[in-house]
Amino acid sequence: MPRRKLLNRFDKGRLRLLLFVFFAALAVPTVVLIYQSYSQLKWEAFHQYRLMAEELAGRVNGQAVAFIVAEEARSFADYSFLIVAGDPSANFVQLSPLSAYPVASGVPGLLGYFQVDAEGAFSSPLVPAEDEFRTYGISAEEYAARVDLEASIREVLAHNQLIRERRLDELAFNEPPEQAPVQRVIVDTFEALADKDAVILSGELGASAPVTEFADAEMDEQRPFDQLKKSERRDYNASYKVEPKPAASKQRGNTLGRLEDLKLDQAYESKSIEEERQQSRPESIIVTGSYRREKRKEQSVIAEPSRKRNLVVGGRVGADVGITTFESEIEPFEFSMLDSGHFVLFRQVWRDGQRYIQGALIEQRPFLEGLVGAMFKTTALSRMSDLIVAYQDDVVSAFSGNVDRDYLASSEEFSGALLYQTRLSDPLGGMQLIFSITQLPPGPAGTLLVWVSVILALVLCGGLSALYYLGVGQIDLASQQQDFVSAVSHELKTPLTSIRMYGEMLKEGWADDDKKQEYYDYIHDESERLSRLINNVLQLARMTRNDAQLEVKQLSVGELLDQVRSKIETQVLGAGFTVKFEHTAKVDATSVAVDADAFTQIVINLVDNAIKFSRDAEQKLIQIGARGQSDATVMFTVRDFGSGVPRDQMKKIFKLFYRSENELTRETVGTGIGHALVHQLATAMEGGVDVINREPGAEFRVWLPLGS
Repeated sequence: MPRRKLLNRFDKGRLRLLLFVFFAALAVPTVVLIYQSYSQLKWEAFHQYRLMAEELAGRVNGQAVAFIVAEEARSFADYSFLIVAGDPSANFVQLSPLSAYPVASGVPGLLGYFQVDAEGAFSSPLVPAEDEFRTYGISAEEYAARVDLEASIREVLAHNQLIRERRLDELAFNEPPEQAPVQRVIVDTFEALADKDAVILSGELGASAPVTEFADAEMDEQRPFDQLKKSERRDYNASYKVEPKPAASKQRGNTLGRLEDLKLDQAYESKSIEEERQQSRPESIIVTGSYRREKRKEQSVIAEPSRKRNLVVGGRVGADVGITTFESEIEPFEFSMLDSGHFVLFRQVWRDGQRYIQGALIEQRPFLEGLVGAMFKTTALSRMSDLIVAYQDDVVSAFSGNVDRDYLASSEEFSGALLYQTRLSDPLGGMQLIFSITQLPPGPAGTLLVWVSVILALVLCGGLSALYYLGVGQIDLASQQQDFVSAVSHELKTPLTSIRMYGEMLKEGWADDDKKQEYYDYIHDESERLSRLINNVLQLARMTRNDAQLEVKQLSVGELLDQVRSKIETQVLGAGFTVKFEHTAKVDATSVAVDADAFTQIVINLVDNAIKFSRDAEQKLIQIGARGQSDATVMFTVRDFGSGVPRDQMKKIFKLFYRSENELTRETVGTGIGHALVHQLATAMEGGVDVINREPGAEFRVWLPLGS
């Protein structure tokens, strides 16, 4: 009873509102939980890839340190074309390892080595004296290539104002000093010489320039390298973060932009740093793999063209070379990027109170590709992040995580979230590696969470939809049951009232003899009607409880129709209708698997409904027929000539308690269970039922399987 009262108080609108509130109560916390879980998974994935970025940066730095250590191990004499091998007294010299052509070096992108002496004279271990190259087994073609490479190195250094360009007639080194004219042509005046009083003219020294000042100018030939070294000595930790720099900062040429132009989301990276601080872990500004950088002294033995002695050169006799032994002090290498975009690796060497600059010129892109890009492309990071390489706050190169593109072309293309950033060890401390996430993979756990979320959404939506339709069905069923109770009450009360009335009249003797038979017939008809109603209700109760016990037997169609004829003739004739049977002898002999009582109840219900819905028909006729089907069934038909069944109700009339008319305004009698019972009985005998409209009337079709 409480359930029925609850259903009576609910309509479909209230049910929808209740389910919506229930859905919101489940969906909101579920969405929040899934969002938090997914965010945590993304953070864990970010942390995992950050560790991968740290490991990759460590390997890059380790390789860079290995390059520098290998170059640091080179002696002062290696920057000459010839070196003394073994005991100097043995007079055995050989080609320097730096004189190999093509240039052989572990440093990727290295163009060649060079040396600048105290007077600014440029030399390279690639080129021997012009009249001696054949002595060392060098062909004319190779010598020309060596000269071209030396000229390229000289041109780059001169273009970046590290050395002076000189006229050919100035390079008369074999003449006595007093006979060699001072013929220096300044291409670009160095910043270090801007305040000098000496004026250098083409061909002779200006009268106003003292000789002492000219000597000072000669010592300033190496000052541009001091400026490079000074530019490298800065607090990199202060500018480590990708954040706006002072407005005075200027972008170099041959770069992709400034660090402050990068619009990277730093939320994850800031969270990672904050977590490290809470765990008392220091932020890793400089990656691992550094080495101790300090000055060192060495005893150097060098073969110079200053003395006339015959030495053995690689097993052959050399000429115009001599051996000099001295002590040199070698400072650690410095690293810088030139305005042309080239990298220069250089060091200071002190010999006999004079300073020499020794170093190597490196092409930018091959160097970064060999040092950074090759490692980056072999890791999982290359599929979900970009690697930006910056030097002193200028973006010099970027490797894209997009498989379709290796490089990014401008700072506008940099996007995503900042994953990790660090600097390399000295002397490459000005170089930064910045990893930005373009697409953070959710990982296996994230994929699982997505699938779980989809399944939960489907289950929640499907479950609530099922609850809604179930509730609507229960509401409709409760309404139909109320209508059924009203209909049954009406259907039971009417015949009982009539039977009681005519019975009292007969009992009291109020009926004439000629009326008695009419009253008896009326009482009989109402009793039959009441019996059919009660049988339907009882049969329905058994069917819904699955207690119906049908006795399916093999009966011929003729026998079934004969049984039906005797059961319905009185009902049809009493209603003022006629019945017509249409079947052939062939069909009559066909046997079907059927329960005779259930079949009779099916036909009685169909005939009863045909009479009720065709009372106003011009032709009061009921047709009952049987014919064989090609699908091993026999189809029985009951047709009336009334108004037919509305098209939108053809499927609904077989539902339990369904009535096409409003309970308060309906004109026909009935409980709404007749057609539903027909459907259930036919289905229980492995058959079926359907209805079609004819012109005029409606035809109900029941098919049953043939007997075996």
